[in-house]
Amino acid sequence: MATPAQARVDLAAIRHNVALLKERAAGAELMGAVKADAYGHGLVPTSEAVLEGGASRLGTAFIREALALREGGVTAPILSWLVTPGEPLDDAVRVDVELSASDEGMLGEIAAAARRTGRTAKLHLEADTGMSRGGCPLAAWPALLAAALRLQAEGAVGIAGLWSHFACADIPGHPSIGRQLEAFEAALKLAEQAGAAGSHVIRHIANSAATVTLPEARYDLVRPGIAIYGLSPVPELGDFGLRQAMTLVAQAGLVKRVPEGSGVSYAHLYVTERETTLGLVPLGYADGILRHATGKAEVLAGGRRRTIAGRVCMDQFMIDMGDDVLSAGDEIVLFGPGDGGEPTAQEWADTLGTITHEIVTRIGSRVPRVYEHRTRGSSRRA
Repeated sequence: MATPAQARVDLAAIRHNVALLKERAAGAELMGAVKADAYGHGLVPTSEAVLEGGASRLGTAFIREALALREGGVTAPILSWLVTPGEPLDDAVRVDVELSASDEGMLGEIAAAARRTGRTAKLHLEADTGMSRGGCPLAAWPALLAAALRLQAEGAVGIAGLWSHFACADIPGHPSIGRQLEAFEAALKLAEQAGAAGSHVIRHIANSAATVTLPEARYDLVRPGIAIYGLSPVPELGDFGLRQAMTLVAQAGLVKRVPEGSGVSYAHLYVTERETTLGLVPLGYADGILRHATGKAEVLAGGRRRTIAGRVCMDQFMIDMGDDVLSAGDEIVLFGPGDGGEPTAQEWADTLGTITHEIVTRIGSRVPRVYEHRTRGSSRRA
């Protein structure tokens, strides 16, 4: 390894996961959510694998992510759904990035960008069906539809989609799921009555959890995110045949023997019970290893799991090897698919009281992504 640590991304696993989700979608299109640098896996290489796996579209939170995909040579349809005032709307419209609007103010900004560029902006209208985050409240939905239809008649926009987002699809049986589906149906009916829901308009609400558990929510398109990366959207129901794509590894740094009673790392939260071997792992909270992992999370080193010994620092943490052998340069696995006995990202999330989304998206830019195609045995760095 040329660097102290790597995040190895198995692109074959990405393709496998997308193909599996596409099968579960049962005829619906699949939009791969690749926001947040493809959930920390690397935007362009991962997006290419998502498309190779069977996705027909990509989704990003921000316009700048969509523009980076275009600059990286990705030509597939892209929807950017978190559009805020002052963003580069003109650039997005020029390169055919589809945009979302939840109110008439943003709709007007998008239309203005379309007029300036001489192009028609492709538009997805978001309804708030009960998450109370993004989206247009149903009371204001008819007015938004009417405004969009006026702009469509002008040629400034073309209504390409109608959509919403679940709040609790990852909690099987949660009463909000049925309520949101009813609200979405109501929004779609209003759109149909207004003339804004033709056969070319894509209806979508399903995230990863809904894709694998709610057939009635798939409509024309599903938008899986975390499941693409092999991490279960509903862990209590199993892994759904998904395969974790990211393996985080580091080279052991300094290895040394210390006496009984040695305080380890800041605040001496860990004190050795006997003479032992300590190993330094060159990853810390600046790289996305939560400080909260102190004394809790496990890694695989020297053929066995070891708990982080002492406080996680900005650039490093320690492990206690006992009398087991560890040499500087030996590989330590923080998490991976579990094939070699290493912890998984789900285990890290469970240990730290969070979700796998946070575990993988926090891995910072100091950690290079190494792309592997394990079915062919090749890899490349980025």
